[in-house]
Amino acid sequence: MFKSFIQAKLERAVKKYFKKHPEVKLVAVTGSVGKTSTKVAIGTVLNEKFRVRLHEGNHNSELSAPLAILGVEFPDDIRSLGQWLAVFKAVNTRIKQPTDVDVIVQELGTDAIGQIPHFGTYLTPDISVVTSVAPEHMEFFKTLDAVAAEELAAANFSKWALINRDDIPGVYAADITNPNLNTYGTTDAAEYRFDSSDYTFADGFSGVFIGPEYQDPVPATLHLIGEHSTRAAVAAGAVAAKLGMSAQEVASGLGKVRAVKGRMNILRGLNESVIVDDSYNSSPLAVASALRALYQMNVPQRIAVLGSMNELGDMSQAEHAAVGKLCDPIALSYVVTVGEDAAKYLAPVAQTNGCKVVSFKSPLEAGAFVHKYLERGAAVLFKGSQGGIYLEEAIKIVLHSTEEEEQLVRQSPEWMKKKQAFLSSIT
Repeated sequence: MFKSFIQAKLERAVKKYFKKHPEVKLVAVTGSVGKTSTKVAIGTVLNEKFRVRLHEGNHNSELSAPLAILGVEFPDDIRSLGQWLAVFKAVNTRIKQPTDVDVIVQELGTDAIGQIPHFGTYLTPDISVVTSVAPEHMEFFKTLDAVAAEELAAANFSKWALINRDDIPGVYAADITNPNLNTYGTTDAAEYRFDSSDYTFADGFSGVFIGPEYQDPVPATLHLIGEHSTRAAVAAGAVAAKLGMSAQEVASGLGKVRAVKGRMNILRGLNESVIVDDSYNSSPLAVASALRALYQMNVPQRIAVLGSMNELGDMSQAEHAAVGKLCDPIALSYVVTVGEDAAKYLAPVAQTNGCKVVSFKSPLEAGAFVHKYLERGAAVLFKGSQGGIYLEEAIKIVLHSTEEEEQLVRQSPEWMKKKQAFLSSIT
């Protein structure tokens, strides 16, 4: 009852805000994977021209999304009436004040059927970006069709929709009823795209951004690794074009896009190694993309540390086995798994492929193994889900310096306490 009351009150406040400030544009970001990276990339590019508000975390739920839109801090204790009274005081002040932003970029999340459509009962984004349709929370959604219907709902309650042509199967086009639609991606089939002409690990991708608003291709450099990472930047360029930014502004903004913590973020490791920190979360689509990026790195040794992919429900066995098939014994010196499902389903398939595979329950054990066998100049990918995996703790063991720990995800006192309890339970 209390949560429903608070949620309804927040939703009314958001509607009031946009009614009072119709000049403020809203860009919504949904999708199975890549929401936060895409949101931050959009904000980075739009900052070249506009005042932008976005929450850098993943405040994308029924209660946190409205507050992120309004720029009001989420309460520490959601059961505290006093804290909620302070929140609503700040909300009312925000509504009454002159606007301090031109564009709000907000991600919308879901872990059950109907949550994305519900956002449409009080939000009308000027642009919605749908990043992907892939297995997620399958214990609730059951089928990929249900995931697609959920995520693509945002396209239908928005004024304009941008859809990732690369990571959304074409069969789901029937779910989209909004005629104001464009596609983005890295192939010629997309209306907004990035054509890469060169790639180096040091400098990233050189190439041109192409969009219908620009007569000539826009030269740009993307300081990212992995083709899938460039799609977030392309989405940012597409949103910028829709909002009237010049080619020069877009090029400048794209050059400032960087990886987000825990999402294909490059860190310095021991022995002059390269750590690819993709430890924030994991899904079949994201693992496949991360492995492709690792295989493209010209280094003497590659190690893939792969944690279990959570929330796959009945699809877990098949999806972990599919990742195992992607493990290339020629490209990888070791495959290191963390977690029960990765050990049970991924590891045997990777071993059958010819890979050297070791499995651990604890990220600390995995980190110690990598530390022992790490060669000079190696590249190590850390990719795993959140709950019960926590590969950021494995990364700490092979970091060049403890100072870089601030670049890792889930390092707050609350998270560290939670992780310590988990690690104690399995040792």
